[in-house]
Amino acid sequence: MLKQNTLGGSFTLHGKGLHTGLSLTVTFNPAPENYGYKIQRIDLPGEPIIEAIAENVVETTRGTVLAKGDARCSTVEHALAALYALGVDNCLLQVTGPEVPILDGSAELYVENIRRVGIVEQNAPKDWYVIHKKIEVRDEKTGSVITILPDEQFSITAMISFESRVLNSQFATIDDVSRFEKEIAPARTFCFVREVEMLLGAGLIKGGDLNNAIVIYENQKTQADLDRLADAIGAPHHDATELGYLQAKPLLWENEPARHKLLDIIGDMALIGRPIKGRIIATKPGHTINNKFARLMRKEIRAHRVQAPVYDPNKVPVMDINRIRELLPHRYPMLFVDKAIAMDANSIVAVKNITGNEPFFQGHFPNEPVVPGVLLIEALAQTGGLLVLSNLPNPENYSTYILRIDTAKFTQKVVPGDTLIFKAAFSAPFRHSIAQMHGYVFVGENVVAEASLTAQVIENK
Repeated sequence: MLKQNTLGGSFTLHGKGLHTGLSLTVTFNPAPENYGYKIQRIDLPGEPIIEAIAENVVETTRGTVLAKGDARCSTVEHALAALYALGVDNCLLQVTGPEVPILDGSAELYVENIRRVGIVEQNAPKDWYVIHKKIEVRDEKTGSVITILPDEQFSITAMISFESRVLNSQFATIDDVSRFEKEIAPARTFCFVREVEMLLGAGLIKGGDLNNAIVIYENQKTQADLDRLADAIGAPHHDATELGYLQAKPLLWENEPARHKLLDIIGDMALIGRPIKGRIIATKPGHTINNKFARLMRKEIRAHRVQAPVYDPNKVPVMDINRIRELLPHRYPMLFVDKAIAMDANSIVAVKNITGNEPFFQGHFPNEPVVPGVLLIEALAQTGGLLVLSNLPNPENYSTYILRIDTAKFTQKVVPGDTLIFKAAFSAPFRHSIAQMHGYVFVGENVVAEASLTAQVIENK
């Protein structure tokens, strides 16, 4: 079971704000388990903290801006992308102004320093959200679409398209997030000359220059106009007849702009608040559509606060009915586990198929067959018993007995034709013959029952 991670130490980076031009610092600090990402404005009274979640995004025009009350922080996406891609789950970022410094316009320096201080494993399990179905958000006006599909890991394909002679259509793909460090992190932000003029007129990009952005010059201007623009951003003069890319160092890849858009997507997906297993396909992505998608994902996660395990009936079970009968003393009509489909040292997943021939339906109820809630808990207890006994040498010599049932809840009735998925996991270390577990019963993706169980293991006489 993968665990959560935090930084092995703190580090500080200095630079100017892209839009304000202010001299800024950002300090990355280790954080406790289940902390997530948070940003603290240490320059403001009370040093307010902004939780880095999609609902706290207040602006997406030229970057992702987070806010809580009067405290704001912009250009957070590159830093969050580095943390998310490198598997850092918990981190406090302390900034000295309204922006995270732009640095060189990429995530490379963040990655280098995360590697320098190291990543430390914590005790809490990493709380993956696994995509089981297609989820999509689109903007009909812009043609932007973000779709996520089931996949065994986190992967992205980004496709960009502009009405430009220099930058028309490009795509970038990352199938394994471990490639982020070398193939995505160094990709720099980019903009068009026409955007530079507009942003300068709005009093923005006071810290923008050719050292922290790629500028695309596609529509020829007079030499005088281009020189004035170069002077405004502190760039060297350029021959107005030569269209193309303007930057301090050459493009790292022909599709560097598409790679940077992919980087931005990762940073904005960090605002979902949980690591994702799924494949994102993004067409004409941008911070606005990215944030809409992140908000939709958070809504989806809230609707499925506990995810059902994936059940593939074609896979060979880890424990069939014959092995179950060797471990459990239960027999018909009180054996309520058909097979176990997954198990590790801390948890187990088992299955029970409900048919119309179950004996209890004769009296519960003849005209409306419903599985009694007490039998759902019994089945969950049997699943937990299999987990406990599997942790013992010579498990056939022991039995488990329930001592206590707490916080039992029932949210949906179970009827003939339902396939029950049970998941039980230790909620405390198993010691002194006492096992504490919490378990869920699922039908499809829905939790139909749950309970906390305490059991005692007794040697058979």
